[in-house]
Amino acid sequence: MTSAVVRPMALGDCERVSEIRIRGWQSAYRGLMPQSHLDALDVGEDAERRRTWFAQADGSVRNLVAERDGRVVGWAAYGPYRDGEVRTDDGELYAIYVDPEHHGEGLGRALLGASLRGCAADGRRLVRLWVVKGNSPARRFYERAGFHADGAQEPFEVDGVEVPEVRYTKPLTR
Repeated sequence: MTSAVVRPMALGDCERVSEIRIRGWQSAYRGLMPQSHLDALDVGEDAERRRTWFAQADGSVRNLVAERDGRVVGWAAYGPYRDGEVRTDDGELYAIYVDPEHHGEGLGRALLGASLRGCAADGRRLVRLWVVKGNSPARRFYERAGFHADGAQEPFEVDGVEVPEVRYTKPLTR
């Protein structure tokens, strides 16, 4: 196994990032969200939205990919924390996904570390993230990385099914 390279995402990565995101949802949320919703996720539609967002980006959201042997195997996005429609001075990890075939290889830790360093370099003192309450593996991952559930919860609904999220927080050191 070779080590991964974490780099900024490029427009040409959108299709692969969408594959990773959708496979990640289908793996992580099986039994937590309606299977019909997970089965209906479409890589092409997701990639097209991602290309549009990427082209219109203002630079406040940073997208990273983890690459091994020239192939993208993970993706993370971070930027300012969103409190409703307001962006705050805190940081937020919006997403982190690793191709399920590469779980347990340290790619998630590499992406998380790069994201936290990026938040610190942007002057953020705190990073927050939201995780599906029932996603125990993800919650353990963040807890091992020093995040803690701060008591905030948010309702999230998928096809009429409640899928609550909990907020995790981690102070940053420079």
